[in-house]
Amino acid sequence: MGSLIVPSSGLVYFDTNPIIYSVERHSTYWPLLKPLGQAAQSGRVEIVSSELTLMETLVGPLKTGNTVLANVYEKLFQQAQTRLLPITQPILREAARLRASTKLKTPDALHLATAQLAGCVLCITNDAGFRGMGTVVILDDLLKP
Repeated sequence: MGSLIVPSSGLVYFDTNPIIYSVERHSTYWPLLKPLGQAAQSGRVEIVSSELTLMETLVGPLKTGNTVLANVYEKLFQQAQTRLLPITQPILREAARLRASTKLKTPDALHLATAQLAGCVLCITNDAGFRGMGTVVILDDLLKP
């Protein structure tokens, strides 16, 4: 099993799944993500994501009526070390370019375009569709022997 190399500084993009794994302390992925959370708490890195992540993280709790968990996600995105970036027209244009040139689905293209245009030094996901897309780490890849 590999480990996640935490950058010494900069913006680190979290796709929706790693945020869910962190908040819900997923037993498989939380140990991989914990050092990044600690680096964010210390101010070494800043965790960012797209505003799309707010919608994606709230779907599960809203489906099950888990208002406590929904509130945890809402509060997470109000913390200084976890910033949501707006979906702007340049991001939409870059996402369209990514959709046209790769097999990424629209939400994934929006996430990757946001990470790229924000200048993130690392993008964390667990979606294999991101493989080969630059400085992207797929969590399941770290679990392979």
